[in-house]
Amino acid sequence: MKTKIIWLLLFSSCFVLSCEKQDTYNPEVENYIDLLKTGSYDSHELPEFHSSDIPALLKYRNDTLMITDFPHNGLSSLWGPDCKLGMYVLWTIESIRAVEINSKYLSWGRFPSLNPILAYRDSLELKIVRDKKSHTVATQAYYDWWHSHPIIKDKMEIDPLKKTPYRWH
Repeated sequence: MKTKIIWLLLFSSCFVLSCEKQDTYNPEVENYIDLLKTGSYDSHELPEFHSSDIPALLKYRNDTLMITDFPHNGLSSLWGPDCKLGMYVLWTIESIRAVEINSKYLSWGRFPSLNPILAYRDSLELKIVRDKKSHTVATQAYYDWWHSHPIIKDKMEIDPLKKTPYRWH
């Protein structure tokens, strides 16, 4: 019996080690947007963007095109089949911020929360918000946040949604 367990562990180890690890695809911002728009982004991770990519990403914050093929956080039990491109871009920006400050909310990989959707901050129960007003408020909050403080290190410590009724789910 012990021999079978050892062989099983050995076989499992060889299988796991032989699998290729998929590196995070790291396209330029415009290419990333085009891939999301066409449903061609094939990585299961968010790109390894940096704060220097935020201005280019912010250009797409108001885009209301519904996208259906994008990386999802595998830890979430809530499956959102679609998302506004602008909201997904804001979530990507939040990912940059979360990674740079090593946020405790990084749930898995580079995902800054469970989903690229907003919820009411002060609600005792989870109340998801997907309306035009919440998108408008979030886009303005991220725009104001980015243009508020000259020192990037200090800026990254600030939650752009802090003064809004929303938070990331």
